[in-house]
Amino acid sequence: MTIEGLGKLYADGELIVRQGDKGNCMFVIQKGSAEVLLESEEGEVRVATMKQGDTFGEMAIFEREVRSATVRALGEARILTIDKRTFLRRVQEDPTLAFNILRVVCERLRRQTGELVELRHRFAVLKSESAASRDAVEQSDTGPR
Repeated sequence: MTIEGLGKLYADGELIVRQGDKGNCMFVIQKGSAEVLLESEEGEVRVATMKQGDTFGEMAIFEREVRSATVRALGEARILTIDKRTFLRRVQEDPTLAFNILRVVCERLRRQTGELVELRHRFAVLKSESAASRDAVEQSDTGPR
């Protein structure tokens, strides 16, 4: 689906999409790379780096929600924008396109599910260690003097 030379050129650090903004299109990285950031009160956290051939913003094609992350160019990057109408027309021409997008979304979901399981495990370990430390401190405070 990438059409060489039609994408917009972004400079290093230039914003492509911002978390919380309305979205109605998806993007294909034709050249270069980009970083995916989640914004919070504590600042930005990089959650992924994408390279040539990667897509992002697919959820905007299927639902009317705001962008779930910020994406910024890493170095110079050429990014192709695909609006919903164009995407749907292309899917009618080539139904495998929808399958490919679904595959990408499933891969991301699988990876993020694995990361969530790992974080929950780490949290459980830290919680257990914290409780053990607290018990040890309480025992030393109430022990013989």
